[in-house]
Amino acid sequence: MKNLFLYVTTVLIWGSTWLAIEFQLGVVPPEVSLVYRFGLAAILMWGYCWYRKLPMQFGLVQHGFFMLLALCNFGFNYLVLYWAQAYLTSALASIAFSTMLLMNILNTRLFFGQPIAGRIYLGALIGIAGIVLLFWPDLQQLDLSNKVLVGLLMALAGTLIASFGNMVSVRNSRRQVGVLQGNAWGMLYGTLVLAVVSVLTGASFSFDFRAPYIISLLYLAIFGTVVAFACYFVLLKNIGPQKASYVIVLFPLVAVALSSWFEDFHWNQFTLWGFLLVLCGNALVLTPYAKIRSWMTSSPLFMQRKVSQ
Repeated sequence: MKNLFLYVTTVLIWGSTWLAIEFQLGVVPPEVSLVYRFGLAAILMWGYCWYRKLPMQFGLVQHGFFMLLALCNFGFNYLVLYWAQAYLTSALASIAFSTMLLMNILNTRLFFGQPIAGRIYLGALIGIAGIVLLFWPDLQQLDLSNKVLVGLLMALAGTLIASFGNMVSVRNSRRQVGVLQGNAWGMLYGTLVLAVVSVLTGASFSFDFRAPYIISLLYLAIFGTVVAFACYFVLLKNIGPQKASYVIVLFPLVAVALSSWFEDFHWNQFTLWGFLLVLCGNALVLTPYAKIRSWMTSSPLFMQRKVSQ
C-alpha cells in the first residue's frame, strides 16, 4: 500500500509539472528559473533534514556521488531538456523522455548485473508504444529538419543523463545513504552548478513577479522537486529501477488529461488506444509472473480448454 501511494503521488505530481513549466517560460531564462527552483528546494530539504536531526556528514567519495547525482538529476538533465524544447513540441519531448523506462532497465542490467524478466521488456515496449500512439497526430506532422533532429538528440541525451542519475540514487541507497540526505546534498550541488552555468552563459538573473510565475515556481520546487523526487527515489529503493521508472511512461497521461482540461486538448481514437496500451504495459510490468500465470490458469477459457483436452 505504501509503494502504491508513492507511485500514484509521483505520477500525479510529475504529470502536472509539464503544465506548471509553461508558466516558467518567457521572462526568466530557463537556467535561471532552474536555479530558483532547485535553490528553494534545497533550502526546504536542508531545513527538513535539520529538523529531523538526520546525519548530514559524509566522506569525500560519497560527496563525489552526490555531485554526480546533482549533475544527472538536478542539473544538466533538466537544462538539456529545456533547451531541447526550443526545437520540439512538448508532445515529442514527452515521448523522448518516456524512453527512460527502457534506459533504466538496460542500465540496471549494465551497472548492477540484475536480471530483467522478459515481461518487463515487453511491458516497457507496450507502454512506450502507447505514448507514441497518444501523440501520433503530432508525429504525422513531423518535419524531420535539422533542428528537429537536434532537438530529439538533445531530449534523448537529457533522458539518458537522468537515467544515469537514477543509477546513482540506487547505488547510494545500497550504501545505506538516506534518500532525504542524498536529495538535500544533490539539490544544493545542482543549484550551484546551474548558477555557474547561468553566469558563464551570460543569463540574466531576472525575476517575474506575476502570480502565475511565482505560484508555478513554488509548486515545482515544493511538489515537483522535494516531494516527487523523495517519493520516486524511495520507490527506486523499494521496488527497483525497472518498475519504479514506469512512472516516466505514466505521467505523460496525466499531462494529456490536464491539457484536455486547461488547454482544450481534444481526445480522439489515438488518445483512447494510447491510454489502453499504457495501462496494459503498466499492469504487465508491475504484476509478478506468478500472479499472471495464476490468473491465466484459473480463467474460464483455460479451464474449458483443459476439460476439452
